[in-house]
Amino acid sequence: MRYALCPVNDTETVFMAVLEILKFPNPKLKKKSLPVEAIDDDLRRLVLNLAETMYAAPGVGLAAPQVGHSLRLAVIDVTPVAEKKNLLVLINPEIISAEGECTWDEGCLSVPDYNEDVKRKEKVVVRYQDLEGKVCEIAAEGLLAIALQHELDHLDGILFIDRISALKRALYRRKLQKEKKEKEKEKEKEGKKL
Repeated sequence: MRYALCPVNDTETVFMAVLEILKFPNPKLKKKSLPVEAIDDDLRRLVLNLAETMYAAPGVGLAAPQVGHSLRLAVIDVTPVAEKKNLLVLINPEIISAEGECTWDEGCLSVPDYNEDVKRKEKVVVRYQDLEGKVCEIAAEGLLAIALQHELDHLDGILFIDRISALKRALYRRKLQKEKKEKEKEKEKEGKKL
């Protein structure tokens, strides 16, 4: 685990941590998240850790359920790597309008080494609270619209592979099972050598 110093409020500085990202088929990823009730220092610490974890992965978004917290909270930054970071913190987000259709090649930090075309809405408007509790709205298209839909799906226990065909999902499951068996064989071989 890696740590970095970061201010939480006017009087406290904490270490940010790179958290473990849960991987499919962990059942925690399939649970619908609970609303955030209070925006306090604990939540601010979680936001800092989510951001640090997302940037370290690297990814463009990360939802609290992906690190084991069943809260309606996500962070997104679709800024190109060479540009200044522009972190979007979404507390209790909801899509209030969507239009158009597009297909986007998606991946996920919880579904490693797998990308697939997913049908999404082309444009979305999302209402959310920021870290000060202010209700905000953001209109998005392109990568930001896709990232918003992807992360909000996580808050409802939906993974992008739930939006692809059953056949493609089954192929991915088989791939995971094969990799698991290969790892077990390697461990067995190493155990026999000792």
